[in-house]
Amino acid sequence: MAKKLVIKVTAGADAPERCSQAFTVAAVAVASGVEVSLWLTGESAWFALPGKAAEFELPHAAPLPDLLDSVLAGGQVTLCTQCAARREIGEEDTLEGVRIAGAQVFVSEATADGAQALVY
Repeated sequence: MAKKLVIKVTAGADAPERCSQAFTVAAVAVASGVEVSLWLTGESAWFALPGKAAEFELPHAAPLPDLLDSVLAGGQVTLCTQCAARREIGEEDTLEGVRIAGAQVFVSEATADGAQALVY
C-alpha cells in the first residue's frame, strides 16, 4: 500500500461523479490510515470556500461536506495557487486547514518515496 496518496481533483459541479469519486477515495484513504494530500484544482477550487461543498449534490453519493471534513481532519487539503488566483480566492477566504500551494509542492509530494498520485 502507498505510504502517501496524492489526489488531484479537477472536477466540480461540472462533472459531479468524477468530483465525488475523488473526495470519496480521499476520505476512505484517510479512514484507512493512509497519508492523504487532496489537491483542489480547476472547478473543484470552489470547495475551498466555506459553504460551497454544501451546494454540491449527487444522488446516492456521500455528502461532499462530510467527505471534505474527513480529509481536513486527517489529511492535507491544498488549493492550487493559479486556480485560486483566477477565481480571486485568497488564503483568508478559505476553510480553516486549506493551504494554497503551487505545482512545485504538488510535484514534490507526488514524486516522494512511497507516494501514489491519482488525478480525477
